[in-house]
Amino acid sequence: MDKNTYSRHLKALQIELVKLQRHLIDEQSRVLVILEGRDAAGKDGTIKRLIAHMSPRETRVVALGKPTENEQRSWYFQRYVPHLPVPMEFVVFNRSWYNRAGVERVMSFCSNDQYFEFMETVVEFERMVVRSGTQILKYYLDISRKEQRKRLADRDTNPLSQWKKSPVDGCALKLWDEYTAARDRMLVDTDHQLAPWTIVKADNKRAARIGLIGDLVDRFAYPDADRAAFRPDRSITFRFNAEQIAGNVLAR
Repeated sequence: MDKNTYSRHLKALQIELVKLQRHLIDEQSRVLVILEGRDAAGKDGTIKRLIAHMSPRETRVVALGKPTENEQRSWYFQRYVPHLPVPMEFVVFNRSWYNRAGVERVMSFCSNDQYFEFMETVVEFERMVVRSGTQILKYYLDISRKEQRKRLADRDTNPLSQWKKSPVDGCALKLWDEYTAARDRMLVDTDHQLAPWTIVKADNKRAARIGLIGDLVDRFAYPDADRAAFRPDRSITFRFNAEQIAGNVLAR
């Protein structure tokens, strides 16, 4: 996707997002968007384009840091509950409670008991959130090992990307297979009807951003929607199903 085509599509989608948010505010809706993916999958850049022209009063991005000692002793979901959207709010989680199924699991930041407790309870927790009136949209940005290596190397040399570096970056490639296994288990066990997973093929950043935003606005009915502006490319953005793992549709 060349830059001009990308810019044209992105502007059209951002206009639709403004229309959609106006409708969500009028309807007192609550929307939670969860973005997950490997290190360097493009979550930050996608969020930047997603919220660029949305109302700052009704839009929040949540990216929680390392839990405090008190939070570590608390019910796992407790630190996330205060950040859930209230009526009229559009909230984006840049990583979420699924840290426990990914980074914490692979890096042994949680015990086996904590991991299995999370996997057994997260679906019911999400069902409660949805039944209380919050719509949850879960996206997994999927990148290849080659692309991750390239992006992590760029962080080391690009002075504008230094803030993205983290202590676990060095383990991302070394533990690729472990992260793959954790991803597969997470997607299979936590995909459910009220909050299904959507996969975004993210090696091409521009196509991934257009695909995700297009899929998001396509989920809603709202006045004056220009449906021609957001026909998602289903080779880029598609509903997860377990057969994709066996068929090597996701990056291995």
